[in-house]
Order: sequence, then C-alpha cells, then structure tokens
Amino acid sequence: MPLSPPSEREALHNRQYDFRGYRRADGLWDIEGRIVDTKTYGFDNEHRGRVEPGTPVHDMQVRLTLDDSFTVRAVEAVTDSSPFAICPGATPNYERLVGMRIAPGWREKLRQEFGSTGGCTHITEMLMAIGTVAFQTIIPIKSRENAPDKARSDKKPRLLNSCHAFAADGPVVARLWPEHWTGGEEKSAS
Repeated sequence: MPLSPPSEREALHNRQYDFRGYRRADGLWDIEGRIVDTKTYGFDNEHRGRVEPGTPVHDMQVRLTLDDSFTVRAVEAVTDSSPFAICPGATPNYERLVGMRIAPGWREKLRQEFGSTGGCTHITEMLMAIGTVAFQTIIPIKSRENAPDKARSDKKPRLLNSCHAFAADGPVVARLWPEHWTGGEEKSAS
C-alpha cells in the first residue's frame, strides 16, 4: 500500500542509499554501502565553490569484508564529495573496525567509536545499516548450505524475537521453527 497523496510541495533534497552484499571467491563476504545526497537547487560552498542542482553534496562509500562469523577482516571508506575539505580525514578512523564483530550491540559500538568527532555521521549511519545487510546476505546462503545438518536444528534461530514477524508466539515461528514456538494451540502461518 503506498503512502497517502501528499500536500502540494516542492522537492528540495534527495538522499539515496545503495547497499550490496557479495560472496567472494576466497570465502569471505563484501558488504558495500553508498550514500549520495543532492539538492534541487544550486548553492555556494566555501570549500567547493558553486554546487549546482543534482551535484552530490555527499558521496561516500564503505566496504566491509567479513568472515562467516561476521568478524570484520578489512574495511575501506571513501569520501568523494563532501561540504568541507576536512571530511575525508575521518575515513582512516574506520580501520578500527577490523576485528570487531557484527552482533548484538553493533550499533552501540559504532556510536561509541565514531559517534562524535571520531568519524563521519554519514559513513557511521551506513555502517549501522550494513549490519542488517550483512545478515541478509550471509544467513540465507549459510542456512541453505547447512540445511542437511540436523545438529543445528536444535539451536535457537538468530531471528527469533528479532521483529514482529519472528515473534516466538507468532504464526511465522510456528511454521518455520515449531520447536521454538511459544504460542497457544493454533499454528496458522501466514
């Protein structure tokens, strides 16, 4: 269902996020993100001079290389467009991610490490979303590959109680993981 029709308005700002997940030939995973901000109007910028409509105000990219345990093995961050000449100076700080693991608490770790002057707001925002993209990339593939492994079926699914759809007492869990379902009698899955 789409949003309701808006009031009359003028478009001013556009932010585009693009996230992609890749399986590498060496068995590792690359998760990449890009943010591009543009304006519909031109403006003067002390660092860049005139920024014309549609020209990126922000254009930043990040790549995390992960292993199967979601541990960051390598990171690369770049700032191609920014409102200040100093902005790209924050990108080397993201090397501190190497050795960290995407797991519960990932967003808080990012806030602690890069939430103020230690990082770039936009790159840090992308890294918060990249955690979810990593799970969406890696978990389905690993689950398919491990499907015949019955020993894993007794483990609590990572997604259990992670959102409304995966509530332990809900119909999706009743269908996917009946051994972990905590609902009543009815197990209708939708």
